[in-house]
Amino acid sequence: MPTPTEIRLLRAERCLQVSFDDGSAFRLPAEYLRVESPSAEVQGHGPGQKTLVYGKREVGIVAVEPVGNYAVRLVFDDRHDTGIYTWDTLHQLGREYARRWPEYEASLAAQGLSRDLRGKGRG
Repeated sequence: MPTPTEIRLLRAERCLQVSFDDGSAFRLPAEYLRVESPSAEVQGHGPGQKTLVYGKREVGIVAVEPVGNYAVRLVFDDRHDTGIYTWDTLHQLGREYARRWPEYEASLAAQGLSRDLRGKGRG
């Protein structure tokens, strides 16, 4: 699995830039990382338990904390900080962004939810 050669928090753009030793590089929006958090709070504890997170259009990342030599913990400005993003997870999220993001937006629309805070339901 590719290993990051650089992880850079771009606060003004609200994204995480990650470059890997296989030559791939991704700019991952904070909102995308937040709604796809690998935490149990978002993913649940088993198949089919994922929570549809909404209202995070303006979320930012306030800290990127190393976890051993295999991951980072992202701290978001909405106080979410329980997701551990392994190198594999970051690489996968980068590779699959073009598929996952439209699916996420379609799921929001189907539930009548919004990327903005004024959306209804859970967030």
